[in-house]
Amino acid sequence: MKLATQLGLVALVALVAGCATIDGVGQDISGAARTVQTWF
Repeated sequence: MKLATQLGLVALVALVAGCATIDGVGQDISGAARTVQTWF
């Protein structure tokens, strides 16, 4: 494989992994907000 193709694949994998992590953090924050909301 060419170097450019390999670097592109690595960048794509990093982007997908980052999106999954950000999604998980967003869900955690939403869950915490719902918990606090029930206190009030």
